[in-house]
Amino acid sequence: MTIPIPFSLLPESSTVAGDGSLWIGGCAVLDLAEEFGTPLFVYDEGHLRNRCREAVEAFGDGVAYATKAFLCVAMARLAHEEGMHLDVATGGEMHVALTAGVPPERLVLHGNNKSNEELRRAIELGIGRIVVDSFDEISRLEMLCSGVGYRGAPGAPIPVLLRITPGVEAHTHEFVRTGQEDSKFGFGVPSGMAQQAVDRVAASAAFDLRGLHVHVGSQIFATESFTKAAEVVAGFAADHDFGELSMGGGLGVAYVVGEEAPTISQWARAVRTACEGASIRSRILAEPGRSIAAAAAVTLYTVGTVKEIPGVRTYVSVDGGMSDNPRPVLYGSGYEAFLPRCVEAERPRVVDVVGKHCESGDFIVKGAAVPDDLHTGDILCTPVTGAYGHSMGSNYNKIRRPAVVFVSDGRVRPVVRRETYDDLLVAENLDA
Repeated sequence: MTIPIPFSLLPESSTVAGDGSLWIGGCAVLDLAEEFGTPLFVYDEGHLRNRCREAVEAFGDGVAYATKAFLCVAMARLAHEEGMHLDVATGGEMHVALTAGVPPERLVLHGNNKSNEELRRAIELGIGRIVVDSFDEISRLEMLCSGVGYRGAPGAPIPVLLRITPGVEAHTHEFVRTGQEDSKFGFGVPSGMAQQAVDRVAASAAFDLRGLHVHVGSQIFATESFTKAAEVVAGFAADHDFGELSMGGGLGVAYVVGEEAPTISQWARAVRTACEGASIRSRILAEPGRSIAAAAAVTLYTVGTVKEIPGVRTYVSVDGGMSDNPRPVLYGSGYEAFLPRCVEAERPRVVDVVGKHCESGDFIVKGAAVPDDLHTGDILCTPVTGAYGHSMGSNYNKIRRPAVVFVSDGRVRPVVRRETYDDLLVAENLDA
């Protein structure tokens, strides 16, 4: 693959300056690398806002941003400002969203193993929806309802959705399939567990059953998976009058040359058409995450070494790796690479871009196409890294987590600072 990096893989505001270098949000990318160091996540704020607005327009009020894709206080605030609810899956995500000023009633709490502490706080604060995932959780919520009380009113019913698994196996990586019967998530429809859950919750004064939640997996390109899920839900819900049906998230995005994915609007139309065709009368909601954040960002690295093994391969080592993007290691995910100093340059040289961790499997891009003149000290860029990079990052090998900046209209906002070495000691008992 010798072609330059396609602009379809870059954030929406990307432009090429007269010297051939990349600008995003009216800011010179190479200047950002010099000012903030590398690795560095650069987010196009306008891109993020446009995707949030598209989601709200496509699904209406109640559509929730899936914060697991990318979350910091600035992102939570942005999604809220653009009219989205927020899907949180842990007490930590809930805390970040609340710190950003998101009202509790605009949050949806997920999780297959919510702790009593997480449930208690959600109930006390009056969180908008709790997505119930198991019979154990039903029992614990009943206990907490009588003691804590929704918004501090003992006995007040808790608004809930029931997460059901329709028995649909989406065409995606096995680690991110969630709609099959054999899943740690939700109540299976084919097994009859979903009906048992509905009967139990509907009969309990502890709950205000608002509807159902379905999620069939992540990084899904074929809208047929959502159509199949809607058909199963329709058959199950025929004898009930559920007010809401959230079809979850999972919409895929293009990461490499040649991939194409539906837009959020196209996805919404496909979901609505499927639900209408299946005579589902519920209000249709969704929880996009990756499709909001992924293509909005790029990651900048500095090339440290170039190791050429004649007749075998060339390793290009950068100053990040699996600590800022574990997806290639976890899922075998593909990415592109290019040099932001020469965006439109052809990329005839094939290399493996690897990280600096003590693992042979620490790679970022296998078989990356790059310009011939790539050299030590270059800034290397990987696009479409706005989802599941920062959020899944780690301190493996005591690597400091990267900074995150938002750029827009020529202005740069540092929203997450780079960790310091002292940050690595914050939780240590130095006197132990």
